[in-house]
Amino acid sequence: MHFVKAKGILSSKNGMNLYRGCSHGCIYCDSRSKCYHMEHDFEDIEVKENAIELLEYALTHKRKKCMIGTGSMTDPYIPLETELKYVRKVLHLIYEYGFGFTAITKSDRVLRDLDLLQKINEKTKCVVQMTLTTCDEDLCRKIEPNVSTTKERFEVLKKLRDAGIPTVVWLSPILPFINDTEENISGILDMCIEAKVYGIICFGMGLTLREGNREFFYEQLDRQFPQLKEKYIRIYGHQYMVVSPNNRKLMKLFHQKCDENGIVHNNNQIFQYLQAFEEKQSVQQLSLWSIGENKNDGY
Repeated sequence: MHFVKAKGILSSKNGMNLYRGCSHGCIYCDSRSKCYHMEHDFEDIEVKENAIELLEYALTHKRKKCMIGTGSMTDPYIPLETELKYVRKVLHLIYEYGFGFTAITKSDRVLRDLDLLQKINEKTKCVVQMTLTTCDEDLCRKIEPNVSTTKERFEVLKKLRDAGIPTVVWLSPILPFINDTEENISGILDMCIEAKVYGIICFGMGLTLREGNREFFYEQLDRQFPQLKEKYIRIYGHQYMVVSPNNRKLMKLFHQKCDENGIVHNNNQIFQYLQAFEEKQSVQQLSLWSIGENKNDGY
């Protein structure tokens, strides 16, 4: 890892990345793409050493409360977080200043902060977003080698459910000829149903490949799935959107099963939900309101 001084921490949409780079080793990672101008080795994590100070300054100067998000570029719960505890410090600030919070992760380390996630959710809104790609544990270890397995993530979703924290699942990416099967999609959806997730984000059955992540992906195909790279090149060439030949059938299954089980599957609706700030009345406020109402009933 290495440290840098950042000039700012929040994007125009109130997202932040405390770290740049990742050690999860997912073979399909879009964040490796050269368009993001990461000028260091991807596994050499860049740490924004002044991130906490920058965030506190930003929160104190916000005109309106909002949802603060993290995890769009780098999973906030990489192993380094266990040592540095940046996310936990961020959660303290977000709770203290009364903002909402959402994070995208693939790690069960998120449960370390369950106490703060619950506090935020009681006061405003906290949503944990979890990526699921395969219900096959062996395949998971191949395509996402250094991160919590699907089974472990499923346990996280259930614990968050029991704690009253809403969850959203990213069904992405679905890799052609690897995890684009009815059995896999149905298995993931069954997990989501049991965990009572609020919604599932899915942009179609496939993945995106561009300069930087394409080369890494093909290297991993050579290592894990011999001769599959040649098939990709023959069918897709240098396309950015790599769509599964099973896309139509699998998307029909996805929408149908979500409809039948009351899971939101409209991406725009889910993003609106994630961005919508909610301020909840405290239990004390509700109790006082109830007392006042009862007194009025007596006159």
